Amino acid sequence: MNLQNNHGTCPLNSNSQAKTSNIEDTFDVVIIGAGIGGYVCAIKCAQLGLKTMIVEKNSFGGVCLNIGCIPTKALLKTAKVFDQIMKAEKFGIEFENDPKPKLNWSKAQDRKNAVVKKLTTGVEYLLKKNKVTIIKGEAEVASRNILAINDKNYQFKNIVIATGSVPITLNLPGFEKGYAAGKIITSTEALALPKIPKSIVIIGGGVIGVEFACLYAQLGAKVTLLQGLPTILEMLDEDIIAEMTKVIVNKYAIDLITDAKVKELSNNELVYEANGKEQKVSADYILQSVGRKTVIKGFDNLNLKMTERNAVEVNDYCETNIDGVYAIGDVTGKSMLAHVASHQGLVVANRIAKNLDLKMNYDRIPSCIYTSPEIAAIGKTEKQLKDDNVKYEKFNFPFAAIGKALADDDSVGFVKLIMDPETKALLGAHIIGNRATEMISEITTLIECEGTIYELARAIHPHPTMSEAIGEAAEALESGKPLNL
Repeated sequence: MNLQNNHGTCPLNSNSQAKTSNIEDTFDVVIIGAGIGGYVCAIKCAQLGLKTMIVEKNSFGGVCLNIGCIPTKALLKTAKVFDQIMKAEKFGIEFENDPKPKLNWSKAQDRKNAVVKKLTTGVEYLLKKNKVTIIKGEAEVASRNILAINDKNYQFKNIVIATGSVPITLNLPGFEKGYAAGKIITSTEALALPKIPKSIVIIGGGVIGVEFACLYAQLGAKVTLLQGLPTILEMLDEDIIAEMTKVIVNKYAIDLITDAKVKELSNNELVYEANGKEQKVSADYILQSVGRKTVIKGFDNLNLKMTERNAVEVNDYCETNIDGVYAIGDVTGKSMLAHVASHQGLVVANRIAKNLDLKMNYDRIPSCIYTSPEIAAIGKTEKQLKDDNVKYEKFNFPFAAIGKALADDDSVGFVKLIMDPETKALLGAHIIGNRATEMISEITTLIECEGTIYELARAIHPHPTMSEAIGEAAEALESGKPLNL
Protein backbone atom coordinates (compact mmCIF):
# COMPACT_ATOMS: atom_id res chain seq x y z
CA MET A 1 0.00 0.00 0.00
CA ASN A 2 1.37 3.35 -0.98
CA LEU A 3 0.29 5.97 1.51
CA GLN A 4 3.63 7.79 1.52
CA ASN A 5 4.35 11.22 0.13
CA ASN A 6 0.69 12.21 0.03
CA HIS A 7 1.49 15.49 1.79
CA GLY A 8 -1.48 17.81 1.62
CA THR A 9 -3.60 15.49 -0.53
CA CYS A 10 -6.22 15.05 2.18
CA PRO A 11 -6.67 18.31 4.10
CA LEU A 12 -8.24 18.67 7.52
CA ASN A 13 -11.94 19.35 7.81
CA SER A 14 -12.33 23.12 7.95
CA ASN A 15 -15.62 22.92 9.85
CA SER A 16 -13.86 22.68 13.19
CA GLN A 17 -10.91 25.01 13.37
CA ALA A 18 -9.67 25.57 16.94
CA LYS A 19 -8.38 28.83 18.24
CA THR A 20 -4.64 28.59 18.04
CA SER A 21 -4.04 31.23 20.67
CA ASN A 22 -3.21 30.22 24.23
CA ILE A 23 -1.09 27.23 23.22
CA GLU A 24 0.05 25.43 26.37
CA ASP A 25 3.06 23.76 24.78
CA THR A 26 4.46 22.47 21.48
CA PHE A 27 5.69 18.92 20.85
CA ASP A 28 7.50 17.01 18.13
CA VAL A 29 5.23 14.02 18.76
CA VAL A 30 1.97 13.46 20.61
CA ILE A 31 0.66 9.94 21.16
CA ILE A 32 -3.01 9.33 21.88
CA GLY A 33 -3.36 6.21 24.01
CA ALA A 34 -0.92 4.74 26.52
CA GLY A 35 -1.43 1.09 25.73
CA ILE A 36 1.59 -1.09 25.00
CA GLY A 37 2.01 0.40 21.52
CA GLY A 38 1.55 3.98 22.66
CA TYR A 39 3.88 3.93 25.63
CA VAL A 40 6.61 2.03 23.77
CA CYS A 41 6.38 4.57 20.95
CA ALA A 42 6.54 7.47 23.42
CA ILE A 43 9.57 6.11 25.23
CA LYS A 44 11.45 5.44 21.98
CA CYS A 45 10.56 8.89 20.58
CA ALA A 46 11.92 10.52 23.73
CA GLN A 47 15.07 8.38 23.61
CA LEU A 48 15.62 9.53 20.02
CA GLY A 49 15.58 13.17 21.13
CA LEU A 50 12.01 14.08 20.22
CA LYS A 51 9.93 16.22 22.56
CA THR A 52 7.11 13.84 23.32
CA MET A 53 3.70 13.90 24.97
CA ILE A 54 1.35 10.98 25.65
CA VAL A 55 -2.36 11.26 26.43
CA GLU A 56 -4.40 8.62 28.26
CA LYS A 57 -7.99 8.87 29.48
CA ASN A 58 -8.06 5.60 31.43
CA SER A 59 -5.25 3.37 32.74
CA PHE A 60 -1.65 3.15 31.58
CA GLY A 61 -0.86 -0.08 29.77
CA GLY A 62 -4.17 -0.18 27.90
CA VAL A 63 -6.13 -3.38 27.32
CA CYS A 64 -3.11 -5.71 27.52
CA LEU A 65 -1.91 -4.75 30.98
CA ASN A 66 -5.28 -3.96 32.56
CA ILE A 67 -8.00 -6.18 31.09
CA GLY A 68 -6.26 -8.41 28.56
CA CYS A 69 -2.98 -10.30 28.26
CA ILE A 70 -1.56 -9.86 31.76
CA PRO A 71 -4.59 -10.42 34.05
CA THR A 72 -5.73 -13.33 31.88
CA LYS A 73 -2.33 -15.00 32.16
CA ALA A 74 -2.24 -14.39 35.91
CA LEU A 75 -5.52 -16.27 36.33
CA LEU A 76 -4.44 -18.98 33.88
CA LYS A 77 -1.37 -19.52 36.06
CA THR A 78 -3.63 -19.91 39.10
CA ALA A 79 -5.67 -22.50 37.21
CA LYS A 80 -2.57 -24.39 36.13
CA VAL A 81 -1.08 -24.47 39.64
CA PHE A 82 -4.41 -25.70 41.01
CA ASP A 83 -4.51 -28.42 38.35
CA GLN A 84 -0.95 -29.50 39.18
CA ILE A 85 -1.68 -29.67 42.91
CA MET A 86 -4.68 -31.85 42.21
CA LYS A 87 -2.29 -34.27 40.43
CA ALA A 88 0.43 -34.07 43.12
CA GLU A 89 0.04 -37.71 44.17
CA LYS A 90 1.11 -38.77 40.70
CA PHE A 91 4.48 -37.12 41.36
CA GLY A 92 4.91 -38.89 44.70
CA ILE A 93 3.69 -35.97 46.79
CA GLU A 94 1.32 -36.89 49.60
CA PHE A 95 -0.52 -34.66 52.06
CA GLU A 96 -1.00 -35.49 55.73
CA ASN A 97 -4.59 -36.47 56.47
CA ASP A 98 -5.17 -36.16 52.71
CA PRO A 99 -6.69 -32.66 52.71
CA LYS A 100 -8.22 -31.58 49.42
CA PRO A 101 -6.90 -28.24 48.15
CA LYS A 102 -9.42 -25.44 47.79
CA LEU A 103 -9.12 -22.43 45.55
CA ASN A 104 -9.50 -19.07 47.26
CA TRP A 105 -10.87 -17.03 44.36
CA SER A 106 -10.57 -13.77 46.26
CA LYS A 107 -6.83 -14.30 46.80
CA ALA A 108 -6.40 -15.28 43.16
CA GLN A 109 -8.05 -12.01 42.18
CA ASP A 110 -5.86 -10.07 44.62
CA ARG A 111 -2.73 -11.60 43.07
CA LYS A 112 -3.96 -10.75 39.57
CA ASN A 113 -4.69 -7.18 40.58
CA ALA A 114 -1.27 -6.83 42.25
CA VAL A 115 0.49 -8.00 39.07
CA VAL A 116 -1.52 -5.51 37.00
CA LYS A 117 -0.84 -2.64 39.40
CA LYS A 118 2.89 -3.34 39.45
CA LEU A 119 3.11 -3.27 35.66
CA THR A 120 0.89 -0.23 35.11
CA THR A 121 2.78 1.70 37.78
CA GLY A 122 5.99 0.66 36.04
CA VAL A 123 4.77 2.06 32.72
CA GLU A 124 4.11 5.48 34.23
CA TYR A 125 7.52 5.38 35.91
CA LEU A 126 9.27 4.58 32.61
CA LEU A 127 7.47 7.41 30.81
CA LYS A 128 8.52 9.90 33.48
CA LYS A 129 12.05 8.50 33.56
CA ASN A 130 12.36 9.19 29.83
CA LYS A 131 10.93 12.71 30.29
CA VAL A 132 7.72 12.06 28.36
CA THR A 133 5.04 14.62 29.21
CA ILE A 134 1.96 12.79 30.52
CA ILE A 135 -1.53 14.25 30.14
CA LYS A 136 -4.58 12.47 31.53
CA GLY A 137 -7.81 13.19 29.69
CA GLU A 138 -9.69 12.74 26.44
CA ALA A 139 -8.05 14.20 23.36
CA GLU A 140 -9.56 15.71 20.22
CA VAL A 141 -7.75 16.91 17.13
CA ALA A 142 -9.22 20.41 16.80
CA SER A 143 -7.35 21.68 13.74
CA ARG A 144 -4.16 21.12 11.80
CA ASN A 145 -1.45 20.44 14.39
CA ILE A 146 -3.64 21.42 17.35
CA LEU A 147 -4.76 18.95 19.99
CA ALA A 148 -7.42 19.89 22.54
CA ILE A 149 -7.34 18.18 25.95
CA ASN A 150 -9.16 19.27 29.11
CA ASP A 151 -9.97 22.71 27.60
CA LYS A 152 -6.31 23.30 26.76
CA ASN A 153 -4.60 23.39 23.37
CA TYR A 154 -1.30 21.75 22.46
CA GLN A 155 0.60 22.10 19.20
CA PHE A 156 2.29 19.14 17.53
CA LYS A 157 4.35 18.28 14.47
CA ASN A 158 3.44 14.59 14.42
CA ILE A 159 0.59 12.63 15.98
CA VAL A 160 0.32 8.89 16.66
CA ILE A 161 -3.13 7.36 17.05
CA ALA A 162 -3.00 4.41 19.45
CA THR A 163 -6.56 4.30 20.75
CA GLY A 164 -6.98 0.52 20.62
CA SER A 165 -10.16 -1.53 20.54
CA VAL A 166 -13.08 -2.76 22.63
CA PRO A 167 -15.04 -6.05 22.62
CA ILE A 168 -17.81 -6.43 20.07
CA THR A 169 -21.23 -6.99 21.63
CA LEU A 170 -24.10 -8.76 19.93
CA ASN A 171 -27.41 -7.01 19.39
CA LEU A 172 -29.90 -9.88 19.58
CA PRO A 173 -33.34 -10.25 21.16
CA GLY A 174 -33.08 -10.34 24.94
CA PHE A 175 -29.40 -9.42 25.01
CA GLU A 176 -29.92 -5.85 26.17
CA LYS A 177 -31.71 -7.13 29.27
CA GLY A 178 -28.93 -9.72 29.71
CA TYR A 179 -26.26 -7.02 29.68
CA ALA A 180 -28.15 -4.93 32.21
CA ALA A 181 -28.56 -7.90 34.55
CA GLY A 182 -24.89 -8.87 34.33
CA LYS A 183 -25.84 -12.22 32.85
CA ILE A 184 -24.14 -11.53 29.51
CA ILE A 185 -20.54 -10.38 29.94
CA THR A 186 -17.42 -9.59 27.90
CA SER A 187 -13.82 -10.57 28.56
CA THR A 188 -13.47 -7.51 30.80
CA GLU A 189 -16.09 -8.73 33.27
CA ALA A 190 -14.94 -12.35 32.93
CA LEU A 191 -11.66 -11.39 34.60
CA ALA A 192 -13.34 -10.10 37.74
CA LEU A 193 -16.28 -12.38 38.48
CA PRO A 194 -17.28 -12.38 42.17
CA LYS A 195 -16.86 -16.16 42.34
CA ILE A 196 -16.04 -19.09 40.10
CA PRO A 197 -19.24 -19.88 38.19
CA LYS A 198 -20.70 -23.36 38.29
CA SER A 199 -21.45 -23.02 34.60
CA ILE A 200 -20.59 -20.64 31.78
CA VAL A 201 -21.48 -20.43 28.10
CA ILE A 202 -18.87 -18.89 25.82
CA ILE A 203 -19.94 -17.51 22.45
CA GLY A 204 -16.97 -17.59 20.08
CA GLY A 205 -14.21 -20.13 19.57
CA GLY A 206 -11.39 -17.74 18.75
CA VAL A 207 -8.30 -17.12 20.85
CA ILE A 208 -9.99 -15.27 23.73
CA GLY A 209 -12.94 -17.64 23.84
CA VAL A 210 -10.80 -20.77 23.96
CA GLU A 211 -8.47 -19.29 26.59
CA PHE A 212 -11.40 -18.50 28.87
CA ALA A 213 -12.95 -21.90 28.16
CA CYS A 214 -9.77 -23.63 29.37
CA LEU A 215 -9.43 -21.28 32.35
CA TYR A 216 -12.90 -21.87 33.77
CA ALA A 217 -12.91 -25.58 32.91
CA GLN A 218 -9.68 -26.00 34.90
CA LEU A 219 -11.31 -24.17 37.80
CA GLY A 220 -14.21 -26.62 37.82
CA ALA A 221 -16.91 -24.80 35.86
CA LYS A 222 -19.10 -26.58 33.35
CA VAL A 223 -18.21 -24.90 30.05
CA THR A 224 -20.25 -24.82 26.86
CA LEU A 225 -18.42 -23.34 23.86
CA LEU A 226 -20.54 -22.17 20.94
CA GLN A 227 -18.58 -21.58 17.75
CA GLY A 228 -20.23 -20.20 14.63
CA LEU A 229 -17.64 -21.73 12.31
CA PRO A 230 -16.85 -25.41 11.60
CA THR A 231 -13.79 -25.37 13.87
CA ILE A 232 -12.31 -23.50 16.79
CA LEU A 233 -9.22 -21.31 16.23
CA GLU A 234 -9.89 -21.28 12.50
CA MET A 235 -6.82 -19.16 11.72
CA LEU A 236 -4.43 -21.91 12.86
CA ASP A 237 -2.90 -24.88 11.09
CA GLU A 238 -5.30 -27.80 10.76
CA ASP A 239 -3.09 -30.16 12.77
CA ILE A 240 -3.02 -27.68 15.67
CA ILE A 241 -6.81 -27.24 15.50
CA ALA A 242 -7.35 -31.00 15.60
CA GLU A 243 -5.04 -31.45 18.60
CA MET A 244 -6.54 -28.58 20.58
CA THR A 245 -10.07 -29.77 19.83
CA LYS A 246 -9.21 -33.17 21.33
CA VAL A 247 -7.80 -31.46 24.41
CA ILE A 248 -10.78 -29.25 25.16
CA VAL A 249 -13.29 -32.06 24.55
CA ASN A 250 -11.45 -34.96 26.20
CA LYS A 251 -9.30 -33.33 28.89
CA TYR A 252 -11.52 -30.43 29.91
CA ALA A 253 -14.91 -32.00 29.11
CA ILE A 254 -15.97 -28.78 27.40
CA ASP A 255 -19.21 -29.10 25.48
CA LEU A 256 -18.07 -27.87 22.06
CA ILE A 257 -20.76 -27.02 19.53
CA THR A 258 -19.59 -25.84 16.11
CA ASP A 259 -21.62 -24.29 13.30
CA ALA A 260 -23.82 -22.79 16.00
CA LYS A 261 -25.95 -19.75 15.30
CA VAL A 262 -26.92 -17.78 18.41
CA LYS A 263 -30.46 -16.38 18.11
CA GLU A 264 -31.65 -14.84 21.39
CA LEU A 265 -31.73 -14.84 25.17
CA SER A 266 -35.14 -15.96 26.38
CA ASN A 267 -36.15 -16.67 30.00
CA ASN A 268 -32.47 -16.69 31.00
CA GLU A 269 -31.73 -19.37 28.42
CA LEU A 270 -29.52 -18.87 25.38
CA VAL A 271 -31.28 -20.02 22.24
CA TYR A 272 -29.13 -21.22 19.35
CA GLU A 273 -29.42 -23.31 16.22
CA ALA A 274 -27.13 -26.25 15.47
CA ASN A 275 -27.49 -29.28 13.21
CA GLY A 276 -30.69 -27.79 11.86
CA LYS A 277 -32.36 -27.77 15.27
CA GLU A 278 -33.15 -25.02 17.72
CA GLN A 279 -31.58 -25.70 21.11
CA LYS A 280 -31.29 -23.99 24.48
CA VAL A 281 -28.61 -23.80 27.16
CA SER A 282 -28.56 -22.08 30.54
CA ALA A 283 -25.59 -21.03 32.66
CA ASP A 284 -24.56 -18.62 35.39
CA TYR A 285 -22.89 -16.40 32.80
CA ILE A 286 -22.80 -16.00 29.04
CA LEU A 287 -19.43 -14.71 27.84
CA GLN A 288 -19.33 -13.02 24.44
CA SER A 289 -16.06 -13.45 22.62
CA VAL A 290 -16.86 -12.53 19.04
CA GLY A 291 -14.03 -10.17 18.23
CA ARG A 292 -13.08 -6.58 18.88
CA LYS A 293 -13.81 -3.26 17.17
CA THR A 294 -11.56 -0.24 16.80
CA VAL A 295 -11.93 2.89 18.91
CA ILE A 296 -12.01 5.97 16.66
CA LYS A 297 -13.01 9.08 18.55
CA GLY A 298 -11.65 12.60 18.43
CA PHE A 299 -10.17 12.38 14.93
CA ASP A 300 -13.10 13.42 12.73
CA ASN A 301 -11.22 16.50 11.53
CA LEU A 302 -8.35 14.49 10.12
CA ASN A 303 -10.26 12.92 7.21
CA LEU A 304 -8.38 9.69 7.69
CA LYS A 305 -8.64 6.95 5.10
CA MET A 306 -10.38 3.99 6.72
CA THR A 307 -10.70 0.30 5.86
CA GLU A 308 -14.01 -1.51 5.41
CA ARG A 309 -13.78 -2.62 9.07
CA ASN A 310 -13.45 0.94 10.34
CA ALA A 311 -9.72 0.64 10.99
CA VAL A 312 -7.19 3.34 10.13
CA GLU A 313 -5.47 2.47 6.87
CA VAL A 314 -1.68 2.55 7.13
CA ASN A 315 1.34 1.51 5.10
CA ASP A 316 4.27 -0.58 6.36
CA TYR A 317 5.67 2.49 8.17
CA CYS A 318 2.31 2.96 9.95
CA GLU A 319 1.78 6.20 8.04
CA THR A 320 -1.78 7.25 7.26
CA ASN A 321 -2.90 9.24 4.22
CA ILE A 322 -2.13 12.47 6.13
CA ASP A 323 1.44 13.72 6.40
CA GLY A 324 2.65 13.54 10.01
CA VAL A 325 -0.25 11.35 11.18
CA TYR A 326 0.50 7.76 12.18
CA ALA A 327 -1.56 4.92 13.63
CA ILE A 328 -0.45 1.84 15.57
CA GLY A 329 -1.96 -1.09 17.43
CA ASP A 330 -5.48 -2.46 17.27
CA VAL A 331 -6.81 0.71 15.66
CA THR A 332 -5.00 -0.25 12.43
CA GLY A 333 -6.85 -3.57 12.28
CA LYS A 334 -3.66 -5.27 11.09
CA SER A 335 -3.09 -7.82 13.84
CA MET A 336 -4.60 -7.25 17.27
CA LEU A 337 -1.57 -8.47 19.24
CA ALA A 338 0.30 -6.53 21.90
CA HIS A 339 3.73 -7.28 20.42
CA VAL A 340 2.54 -6.05 17.02
CA ALA A 341 1.49 -2.75 18.59
CA SER A 342 4.81 -2.30 20.40
CA HIS A 343 6.82 -3.06 17.25
CA GLN A 344 4.67 -0.64 15.26
CA GLY A 345 5.50 1.93 17.94
CA LEU A 346 9.22 1.38 17.33
CA VAL A 347 8.73 1.65 13.56
CA VAL A 348 6.94 4.99 13.95
CA ALA A 349 9.46 6.43 16.41
CA ASN A 350 12.33 5.62 14.07
CA ARG A 351 10.40 6.97 11.09
CA ILE A 352 9.66 10.32 12.74
CA ALA A 353 13.21 10.68 14.06
CA LYS A 354 14.64 9.66 10.67
CA ASN A 355 16.74 7.09 12.51
CA LEU A 356 16.63 3.42 11.41
CA ASP A 357 14.64 2.45 8.34
CA LEU A 358 12.37 -0.02 10.12
CA LYS A 359 9.10 -1.17 8.65
CA MET A 360 6.49 -3.78 9.41
CA ASN A 361 6.61 -7.26 7.92
CA TYR A 362 3.39 -8.97 8.95
CA ASP A 363 4.57 -12.35 7.59
CA ARG A 364 7.15 -12.53 10.40
CA ILE A 365 4.89 -12.05 13.40
CA PRO A 366 4.57 -14.89 15.91
CA SER A 367 1.21 -15.51 17.56
CA CYS A 368 0.68 -17.13 20.94
CA ILE A 369 -2.33 -18.68 22.67
CA TYR A 370 -2.07 -19.32 26.41
CA THR A 371 -4.26 -22.35 26.72
CA SER A 372 -2.98 -25.50 28.38
CA PRO A 373 -1.26 -26.80 26.32
CA GLU A 374 0.04 -23.55 24.86
CA ILE A 375 -0.04 -22.81 21.14
CA ALA A 376 2.42 -20.73 19.11
CA ALA A 377 2.82 -20.19 15.39
CA ILE A 378 4.56 -18.11 12.76
CA GLY A 379 4.39 -18.08 8.98
CA LYS A 380 2.06 -19.99 6.70
CA THR A 381 -0.26 -22.85 7.55
CA GLU A 382 -0.29 -25.98 5.45
CA LYS A 383 -3.72 -25.10 4.07
CA GLN A 384 -2.56 -21.64 3.01
CA LEU A 385 0.33 -23.15 1.09
CA LYS A 386 -1.95 -25.67 -0.60
CA ASP A 387 -4.42 -22.96 -1.56
CA ASP A 388 -1.56 -20.89 -3.05
CA ASN A 389 -0.14 -23.93 -4.88
CA VAL A 390 3.19 -23.56 -3.09
CA LYS A 391 5.42 -26.61 -2.91
CA TYR A 392 6.45 -27.57 0.61
CA GLU A 393 7.73 -30.33 2.88
CA LYS A 394 6.64 -30.78 6.48
CA PHE A 395 7.45 -32.77 9.59
CA ASN A 396 5.65 -33.14 12.91
CA PHE A 397 7.74 -34.20 15.89
CA PRO A 398 5.71 -35.24 18.96
CA PHE A 399 6.59 -34.14 22.49
CA ALA A 400 5.79 -37.71 23.55
CA ALA A 401 9.28 -38.59 22.25
CA ILE A 402 11.00 -35.84 24.29
CA GLY A 403 12.50 -36.76 27.68
CA LYS A 404 11.78 -33.40 29.34
CA ALA A 405 8.13 -33.62 28.34
CA LEU A 406 7.83 -37.08 29.88
CA ALA A 407 9.63 -35.97 33.05
CA ASP A 408 7.20 -33.05 33.32
CA ASP A 409 4.24 -35.36 32.66
CA ASP A 410 3.25 -32.90 29.97
CA SER A 411 3.82 -34.64 26.64
CA VAL A 412 0.73 -33.53 24.72
CA GLY A 413 1.41 -31.87 21.37
CA PHE A 414 4.10 -31.52 18.76
CA VAL A 415 6.35 -29.22 16.74
CA LYS A 416 5.40 -28.87 13.09
CA LEU A 417 7.88 -27.31 10.67
CA ILE A 418 7.12 -26.51 7.03
CA MET A 419 9.90 -25.68 4.55
CA ASP A 420 10.47 -24.80 0.93
CA PRO A 421 11.99 -27.98 -0.62
CA GLU A 422 14.23 -25.98 -2.95
CA THR A 423 15.58 -23.12 -0.85
CA LYS A 424 15.16 -24.94 2.50
CA ALA A 425 13.68 -21.70 3.89
CA LEU A 426 11.21 -22.10 6.71
CA LEU A 427 7.70 -21.30 5.51
CA GLY A 428 5.89 -21.89 8.76
CA ALA A 429 6.20 -23.29 12.27
CA HIS A 430 3.36 -24.46 14.49
CA ILE A 431 3.78 -25.65 18.06
CA ILE A 432 1.27 -27.01 20.55
CA GLY A 433 2.59 -28.07 23.93
CA ASN A 434 4.07 -27.00 27.22
CA ARG A 435 6.07 -23.75 26.83
CA ALA A 436 5.24 -23.39 23.13
CA THR A 437 4.97 -19.61 23.54
CA GLU A 438 8.58 -19.44 24.72
CA MET A 439 9.89 -21.80 22.06
CA ILE A 440 8.54 -19.86 19.07
CA SER A 441 11.11 -17.09 19.51
CA GLU A 442 13.85 -19.36 18.18
CA ILE A 443 11.89 -19.81 14.96
CA THR A 444 11.05 -16.10 14.78
CA THR A 445 14.73 -15.18 14.98
CA LEU A 446 15.63 -17.70 12.27
CA ILE A 447 12.97 -16.31 9.91
CA GLU A 448 13.96 -12.70 10.63
CA CYS A 449 17.59 -13.59 9.78
CA GLU A 450 16.40 -15.42 6.66
CA GLY A 451 18.00 -18.63 7.85
CA THR A 452 17.23 -22.10 6.54
CA ILE A 453 16.41 -25.50 7.96
CA TYR A 454 20.15 -26.24 7.93
CA GLU A 455 20.91 -23.61 10.58
CA LEU A 456 18.02 -24.83 12.70
CA ALA A 457 19.11 -28.48 12.47
CA ARG A 458 22.76 -27.70 13.19
CA ALA A 459 22.05 -25.48 16.17
CA ILE A 460 22.73 -27.51 19.32
CA HIS A 461 19.55 -27.77 21.37
CA PRO A 462 20.32 -28.45 25.05
CA HIS A 463 19.17 -31.69 26.64
CA PRO A 464 16.80 -32.25 28.30
CA THR A 465 14.53 -29.45 27.06
CA MET A 466 11.24 -29.12 25.24
CA SER A 467 13.07 -27.23 22.47
CA GLU A 468 14.78 -30.45 21.40
CA ALA A 469 11.60 -31.15 19.43
CA ILE A 470 12.46 -28.19 17.18
CA GLY A 471 15.91 -29.60 16.48
CA GLU A 472 14.45 -33.06 15.86
CA ALA A 473 11.88 -31.75 13.38
CA ALA A 474 14.57 -29.72 11.61
CA GLU A 475 16.90 -32.74 11.46
CA ALA A 476 14.12 -34.83 9.95
CA LEU A 477 13.50 -32.24 7.23
CA GLU A 478 17.20 -31.80 6.48
CA SER A 479 18.25 -35.44 6.38
CA GLY A 480 14.93 -37.10 5.67
CA LYS A 481 14.99 -39.10 8.90
CA PRO A 482 14.30 -38.19 12.54
CA LEU A 483 16.78 -39.35 15.18
CA ASN A 484 14.55 -40.17 18.15
CA LEU A 485 11.33 -41.27 16.52
